[in-house]
Amino acid sequence: MPLTPLDIHNKEFGRSFRGYDEDEVNEFLDQVIKDYEALIRENKDLQSQVATLQERLDHFATIEETLSKTIIVAQEAADEVKNNSKKEAQLILKEAEKNADRIINESLARSRKIALEIEELKKQASVYRTRFRTLVEAQLELLSKDDWKALEPGNGEEGGQGF
Repeated sequence: MPLTPLDIHNKEFGRSFRGYDEDEVNEFLDQVIKDYEALIRENKDLQSQVATLQERLDHFATIEETLSKTIIVAQEAADEVKNNSKKEAQLILKEAEKNADRIINESLARSRKIALEIEELKKQASVYRTRFRTLVEAQLELLSKDDWKALEPGNGEEGGQGF
């Protein structure tokens, strides 16, 4: 157990012949008591400061740990957002490619259909022209026959009407 100022104050020394001067010893002991009390107070103050500083250190260590965890969580969240964005971009790209393929295929099919319709219309136009030519030729042939001359005025047939 450590020595206290009271222990120093209550310490009694035995007397001997030609021993130390009692007043000097008492003065010295009083000085030792004062210095010892000052050291004890200073020690308590320092312990209090150490405790306060340790609390602050613990507080800052907790803040540092929290910040580290926050940074890690933020980094993980950023990585997750980045990965999700990449996946979403890939899905959008695949969907766009699918749509582009579908549009191209539909356009090609429509183009083929229109080309077939054009060919069919050309055939129909050719058939129509041929029929029309045949009709016109037949009509011209009818007009060039002698039967029409008999219908003309002045050929002696019925009172001819002028056409």
